[in-house]
Amino acid sequence: QVQLVESGGGLVQPGGSLTLSCVASGFDFSTYAMKWYRQPPGKEREEVASIVPSGSITNYADSVKGRFTISRDNEKKTVYLQLNNLKAEDTTMYLCPVHAVINQQSNGRYLGSSYWGKGTPVNVSS
Repeated sequence: QVQLVESGGGLVQPGGSLTLSCVASGFDFSTYAMKWYRQPPGKEREEVASIVPSGSITNYADSVKGRFTISRDNEKKTVYLQLNNLKAEDTTMYLCPVHAVINQQSNGRYLGSSYWGKGTPVNVSS
């Protein structure tokens, strides 16, 4: 079974830092790009950061560029998001999905699917 378990969120003051972790299982983690998403209340879902399978290339949303850092450890099957200089607008649930995981179905066909965990909450407040 594909599973994604996020952790590391919590309550921090503006300007503080957090390290989020996402432990994956049930698929060949080292061959998949990984992403972090968030969806603040009243705003559209936002892809915060992404990282290629090798970890050598990363991308960030303009809203977090220079403040957040995505990384991965393929031996531990874990992707991380380091959040620095946090702002109140960063408050929301953070999730680490994997997209297009190929599985063979009972009818013999192959299907690419997305999998999501429950997320970890980040609350930036004084």
